[in-house]
Amino acid sequence: MTAYPALHMVIDGERVAGGGRRTHAVVNPATGETIGELPLAEPADLDRALETARKGFRIWRDSTPQQRAAVLQGAARLMLERQDDLARIATLEEGKTLPEARIEVMMNVGLFNFYAGEVFRLYGRTLVRPAGMRSTVTHEPVGPVAAFAPWNFPLGNPGRKLGAPIAAGCSVILKAAEETPASALGVLQCLLDAGLPKEVAQAVFGVPDEVSRHLLASPVIRKLSFTGSTVIGKHLSKLAADNCIRTTMELGGHGPVLVFGDADIDRALDTMVTSKYRNAGQVCVSPTRFIVEESVFDRFRDGFVERVKAIRVGNGLDEGAQMGPMANARRPEAMERLIGDATARGAKLLAGGERVGNAGFFYAPSVLSEIPLDAAVLNEEPFGPVALLNPFRGEEAMIEEANRLPYGLAAYAWTQDGKRQQRVAREIESGMVGINTTMIGGADAPFGGVKWSGHGAEDGPEGVMACLVTKAVHEG
Repeated sequence: MTAYPALHMVIDGERVAGGGRRTHAVVNPATGETIGELPLAEPADLDRALETARKGFRIWRDSTPQQRAAVLQGAARLMLERQDDLARIATLEEGKTLPEARIEVMMNVGLFNFYAGEVFRLYGRTLVRPAGMRSTVTHEPVGPVAAFAPWNFPLGNPGRKLGAPIAAGCSVILKAAEETPASALGVLQCLLDAGLPKEVAQAVFGVPDEVSRHLLASPVIRKLSFTGSTVIGKHLSKLAADNCIRTTMELGGHGPVLVFGDADIDRALDTMVTSKYRNAGQVCVSPTRFIVEESVFDRFRDGFVERVKAIRVGNGLDEGAQMGPMANARRPEAMERLIGDATARGAKLLAGGERVGNAGFFYAPSVLSEIPLDAAVLNEEPFGPVALLNPFRGEEAMIEEANRLPYGLAAYAWTQDGKRQQRVAREIESGMVGINTTMIGGADAPFGGVKWSGHGAEDGPEGVMACLVTKAVHEG
């Protein structure tokens, strides 16, 4: 087994640890045991990181597309070579199964290789002007980026936060989650080993509010990229506004799934149950609110519950485990609160609803049905292994329910009616829509939401463009 590595920050290429700094205990969610102590940044560390990022931007903004592509492609190769080690570290820290963690590595490999090609396509344009005049539009790196990544995708989220600024020619200070630091450090190390100048990317950890306030108060930072809860996203947006810092916000979701009477029910069940309980439901685009047409509700409900009860829960390192533990002690507590509130209001608990075992943070895959609309779980993002099944009558009512909440990150629909597919795609208020599929992400596709789910996009050409500013130059 891969040993859990010693933890540190990375500032100006130096591995910073010790020195009497405060520490954060990193816990294996499958056992509840502490596996590492993470040093936390003091103000002097953050000031050093900011100054290094300022220098790094002056270096990297003048790099050639060939240099950026070489670093990104080199990092992709190294991640592929180190896939098993990176995946095991992610499972130790976050709890997800090894196959899921390996897929995360491959997400980064694909994204970095895509960005390596995208650096050659950051085109401007020349405007039509009278003889003797010249007007051009160019795209330039925005400047040093503060990038905050959550714990639920401990490899993929840092990859997104690092890849786009580096492709655009920016420097970046990454603050990944303190619960999953070694995964983020592993991704950064691949970039440094591939030749990224040490000034260009830093990794710091700390008390989140202290770090965010310090970094966003600095005139050095010109862009904020954040993935996390809507509450924290709103808070950071206010901090960023004081310095007019550009923001990309990928915030919470509460994914509706519309299942119409003409859907391929068995295919929908096989696909959606697997997707719902991926990473124990701790996925921002997780399908959660199943809005099922009355004519097929009983069949869908029974088939869903049957499949859920067959899911094998266990340590993510164990072969055959299909769902690991939740990532921290807060998540099972949240499940108990939300499911308890729903059942107290009359919802039917058809599966799960309890912790599993006496060690770690395991919670059984759960299903609720006929949930009142005022139940907290139908209005707050549960971010856990619970599916919510309710019957509805007709397309109009189903779309209205899908759009009822202020979230709009990912939505799904199952129907074989081509005209309905077009109507649903148009009417659903969501940044991403999957029709008869859950494959809504890709290196070449923008990933982001609307309403309280944030703004801007990561991945695709849009991910790089979010780290660029537009300049118009007029010559007479």
